[in-house]
Amino acid sequence: MATNSLVDITNFSPEFQELYAKAKDFVENECIPAEALYDAQMGLTADRWKATPPVLEELKAKAQRLGLWNLFLGKAYAEGPGLTTVEYGLIAELTGRCPKLAPEAMNCSAPDTGNMEVLARYGTAAQKAKWLVPLMEGKIRSSFAMTEPRRAVSEAVDGADDDARPAETRIHRDGDAYVINGRKWWISGAASPRCGLYLVMGKTDPDNKDRRKHQSMVIVPADSPGISIVRPMKIFGYDDAPDGHCEVAFKNVRVPLDNIILGEGRGIEVTQNRLGPGRIHHSMRCIGMAERALELMIARVTDPTRRSFGKTLAEHGTIIQDIAVSRIEIDAARFLVLNAARRIDEVDVKGALKEISMAKIAAPNMLLRVLDRAMQAHGAAGLSQDFPLAKFYASAHTLRYADGPDELHKNLLSKFELRRAPAIAESINAQKEKSHHLLKGAKL
Repeated sequence: MATNSLVDITNFSPEFQELYAKAKDFVENECIPAEALYDAQMGLTADRWKATPPVLEELKAKAQRLGLWNLFLGKAYAEGPGLTTVEYGLIAELTGRCPKLAPEAMNCSAPDTGNMEVLARYGTAAQKAKWLVPLMEGKIRSSFAMTEPRRAVSEAVDGADDDARPAETRIHRDGDAYVINGRKWWISGAASPRCGLYLVMGKTDPDNKDRRKHQSMVIVPADSPGISIVRPMKIFGYDDAPDGHCEVAFKNVRVPLDNIILGEGRGIEVTQNRLGPGRIHHSMRCIGMAERALELMIARVTDPTRRSFGKTLAEHGTIIQDIAVSRIEIDAARFLVLNAARRIDEVDVKGALKEISMAKIAAPNMLLRVLDRAMQAHGAAGLSQDFPLAKFYASAHTLRYADGPDELHKNLLSKFELRRAPAIAESINAQKEKSHHLLKGAKL
């Protein structure tokens, strides 16, 4: 484990120090060693899409006994342990070192975390009892159905759509039920046999003059008639079974009116509050993956049995430069992410949009660069199943799209910067005027 020079854990409460130490030990000595067994157990099943490797359930039981459970639910939620965003961010970095097992083992994996936050924040008492409780107990999993094949994800987030797209999901009232018709894709966890519900975004009022009130969010039981898994989508050839990222069709799917979240026309509002913390969680896990990639690289290039031109790889100039640049980039990204987390703690998600966008852009891109250097140092082995680097790379690249693509966040960030233009112009003009008076007074 690299030393985190940006955060001194001893400055945190004794309770958090103990929790952090437990999480660190759990990831390093329980989850990472179990990766190969997980893959082996997956490979032994006749149908990978119906598999639940026993080692995962064993890790979940251990995590619960250690108190490493549902740590993502912060101070605003009575159901959680009350960590700050910064504190959970540090835990998320640890789980990022073993992204396939550690987050789920601790019941802190997407999309469940965001869905649980939605239910905890906006759910009725009945919705919480039926859906939040089993999710928090780890008995079921869930999916978040927003992205559509013929619709940009940014439109669903910022409401800037024009109603001209033929494949948008519709949610309309029919007596005592909502009826859902549409198609979604890249729906993580939709194929899992443990998936109990979808949170589905769709239009309930497409003619509303306020575009941000077009959409609503409803709870859809995964076993509802009319839902069909069209296909699992692949990421660079990986299908991520048994959970997957699926294309899903909804045809005349009926759910009770009580399954609406917060109310009709509130879908954009709910989604924005759901995505903010999730972006920080993803970004911190990127830091953890990058740290592990750098460690694997260092181990590889210092292996005395691997020599090139009579030297270990670490004795070559290009390698040591790659290591140095990776260290700089990891720490720089960590600063941006922790700064965003601190800002969320101070002013909530809406007040931290600028910092969240910076972190969301920086962390996945940093991770891809670090992984590329690590894979190069491993040679062809870096592309293989013998190391986690290639899988990390595929996952990291998805984070440039998930929860809003880089371009969306860059546009938002540029708007914050351009708002400063009048003040900047005023300052520059004042400087010029003062410079003119100084020159005139000096008679030069």
